[in-house]
Amino acid sequence: MPIARFSPFELLLLKSRSQVDTATLLLLAWVLVHRQHVSEGQRRRRLAQVTAQFRHGHELAPVMSIAHSQDLQAIQLAAEVVRKECGTERSLSVIHQAITVATDDGELSLANHYILRFLADLLTVAPMTLNTLFKELTGTPLSTPEDPSRDAYWQTHDPDYHARKAREAAAAEQRHREAHARAEQQQQQKEQRHQQKQQKQQEKQQEKQRRQEEARQSKERDQQHQQEQARQQEQARQRQREQAEQAKQRSQRQGSYQHERRSHDSRQQRTAPPPPDRTARALSVLGLTPGASRVEVRHAYRRMAQLHHPDRFYSESEHQVALASARFQRIKNAYDYLMQTY
Repeated sequence: MPIARFSPFELLLLKSRSQVDTATLLLLAWVLVHRQHVSEGQRRRRLAQVTAQFRHGHELAPVMSIAHSQDLQAIQLAAEVVRKECGTERSLSVIHQAITVATDDGELSLANHYILRFLADLLTVAPMTLNTLFKELTGTPLSTPEDPSRDAYWQTHDPDYHARKAREAAAAEQRHREAHARAEQQQQQKEQRHQQKQQKQQEKQQEKQRRQEEARQSKERDQQHQQEQARQQEQARQRQREQAEQAKQRSQRQGSYQHERRSHDSRQQRTAPPPPDRTARALSVLGLTPGASRVEVRHAYRRMAQLHHPDRFYSESEHQVALASARFQRIKNAYDYLMQTY
């Protein structure tokens, strides 16, 4: 049975004492990694301070690593856990904490501007409610974010943008003129070489005819040699076929004996206990290690069945529902096997 593969964040959820706290932790870490002029140590200390009352039970380093990797699937899964497991009040609390960690220094980075709006959408918090919370916490309204794709943004944040673009355009034009001049010079040289080539072709024509005659004679000799080799190879293949037929007859006799021997061995092994590696794989599917008790198996199955039940993915695509069904079936098969074995 194949071992189920989980993402780093899914493994954290499986090991977490509180999946909601772990999901909230990732959302806040995602906001913190986009704070400007803040060291990594300061980010971790601030995250530990904000989440001091959380009951997740694991280190902050893996969460910060996932946040730095910009894993949007993990972000969406975290928001889904918070939205499905909690009510509107907890979603508002998460937005409240996200605004707090995003504006500690009084500035809101452009990335976090978009992130706050994205989190509000994931947690089904209305834009008007987000604007109200932001103004209550910072004293200023949440303005429309700037668009880096527009010239006005670069005129404000990089006044030398247009001058640099003009210099780059002038340099490109200069390179174009130089390339054109080189192309003309190369064309002249090409024409000269073409004239020299035509003169040499006349000298080579006679030499070519002489070589063709020599090649024809050589080809005839090669054909005679190849025919002789073909006859020798055919004789060798005939000998190989005869040897192969003899070997096949010997192999059939040996195969008959080995088949009887394997049939005898298989009858003796039918009563043998199930291989230990199957038990290890079944435990691994449930996220357990060898030696786990029957109670631990039952608890692990209930936890994973709740997390991966196909009904949780009814709003997703057919492909996602099919994957969830296959994953849930592996979990159930592993549980049934372990219950029978234990």
